[in-house]
Amino acid sequence: MRSIRTKITLLTVTAIVIAITAATIFGISSIKELGNNDSEEMLMMLCETGEKNLDHYFESIEQSVAMVSSFAEADLDMNGLDQLDEHVDRTRNIFNKIAENTNGVLTYYYRIDPDISSNTEGFWYVDVDGKGFAPHEVTDITKYDTTDTSQLVWYTVPKNLGKDVWLSPYVTDNLDVLVLSYNVPVYMGKTFVGVIGIELDYSTMANQVDNIKLFDNGYAFINDDEGNIIYHPNIDISKLTDENKPKVPAGLLGQKNSVRYTFEGEQKLGVWAKLSNGMRLNVCVPVSEINGNWKSLIKKIIIVSAVLLIVAVLLTMRFAEKLTKPLRKLTEAAKQVNDGNYDVELEHYGDDEVGVLSHTFGQLIEHQKKYIEELNDLNKKLKDDNTTLEAATIRDSLTGVKNRFALRRDYDKYIEQDIHIMMLDIDDFKGVNDNYGHSVGDYLLKKTGDTLVDLFGAEYSYRYGGDEFMVIYPGIPEDEFNALVKDLESRLEEIYLETQRLPVHFSAGYVFGQNLLHDDLRLMLRQADELLYKAKGSGKNTFFGGTYNRESALKIQKKAEEAFRRG
Repeated sequence: MRSIRTKITLLTVTAIVIAITAATIFGISSIKELGNNDSEEMLMMLCETGEKNLDHYFESIEQSVAMVSSFAEADLDMNGLDQLDEHVDRTRNIFNKIAENTNGVLTYYYRIDPDISSNTEGFWYVDVDGKGFAPHEVTDITKYDTTDTSQLVWYTVPKNLGKDVWLSPYVTDNLDVLVLSYNVPVYMGKTFVGVIGIELDYSTMANQVDNIKLFDNGYAFINDDEGNIIYHPNIDISKLTDENKPKVPAGLLGQKNSVRYTFEGEQKLGVWAKLSNGMRLNVCVPVSEINGNWKSLIKKIIIVSAVLLIVAVLLTMRFAEKLTKPLRKLTEAAKQVNDGNYDVELEHYGDDEVGVLSHTFGQLIEHQKKYIEELNDLNKKLKDDNTTLEAATIRDSLTGVKNRFALRRDYDKYIEQDIHIMMLDIDDFKGVNDNYGHSVGDYLLKKTGDTLVDLFGAEYSYRYGGDEFMVIYPGIPEDEFNALVKDLESRLEEIYLETQRLPVHFSAGYVFGQNLLHDDLRLMLRQADELLYKAKGSGKNTFFGGTYNRESALKIQKKAEEAFRRG
């Protein structure tokens, strides 16, 4: 028969082991799952951000070349081939202006097919030293077989494909510089006339890709759909031959956006996104680095749990001895009472049975509390790291103001405040893009964002989407807010592109009121948006304001929901 001390010790130790083991297993499982999920989400967000930046860069190149090629074909249709020299000069003048406003351009050219003219070759401008574009002697196309797409690729590939094309990196003729190019064939009717293209400094794209990095050894690289590497931070593409060119791991060429694969004996987690020019942006990180974070936390948890268990066992054995002594006295007294002796005097102990038990469990609770606090501290550190990464995603990459993700995050800070909410967009912004080009449109959006930050502050300025912006401004009287809006109007009207004043006007709607409930902010947005449409309908270049009315805002929302259901 086991003694009371042994039973209490076994029972208590068993309970402690089960509790600590369960808590440890749950903590390990949660941290492992959270670490893996968060790492994959952070990797995907980083990849999507890099995709948007690269797409914007590549699309600006495509738009520049498309504008020149459209002009060239229209000019050919109008004037024919009889004035080919004059046609080349007119195209040159257009191309000069566009290339100077396009970032990362190393060379640009318009080459005429020798079958069209043996005298008019076209032009080739280069800017190798960054001091400006200068004409360069053009390559003699007649020395090449233009049906062979393995040579003179910037000319032969678009000619034989008959469509615009991005080419893999190559060393450009005569300059010995690694470039990436976008080329468009030019036709008059169905007759091939020549090729218009831009060659980009390979390092410009490389610098953008190099900025996409996570953990110590994570990196980004670009490949085409066939698995050929376009850019890799650890591989010099210019020194590769067909025999030693590495291929992208097969897993990254599939349809899944997130894959685990092994490269050079190391397991990695990779995500990819499709770029607008057909290439793929890949972001990868060694799985060992991802696992390293949560494995370090798990190791600490196991050590803390083991120490707590040893301490708990020692304390249990010590206090079990103290616990059994008063119990024996109480048992003897109970026997005497059973024998009819009611004159039993029990010795008084300052630490009676309940006190000892309470004290023991109090000590255990304190140890358990310390364990939980350490676990919370570890979780807090992980959340802080996630918050730091999240902060990099709340700014609009073009304008620098906050984005809609930041707006959702900021909702709670505006509760129970008197606020102005203003929705505004640029009037006839599509006309600016059509007349001046998307690069000018982007310039205008950037200047608008800068003006909002200057007047209202970066904390309260948001890009809502496209050319639409939003301001949430707390604690300001109506007349002062109106003065800021008028100042905004005058500043936007003074935006210049070089020496040319841009025709910039905007329409806006704003409401003023108190944001008491969590959905009031969303309703105020509805009401401000309604006033914006009212300003648009009144002839644009104006703004309307009003006091927030919850009932009116609910009607606006209901009307929008009914319209949505009706399709």
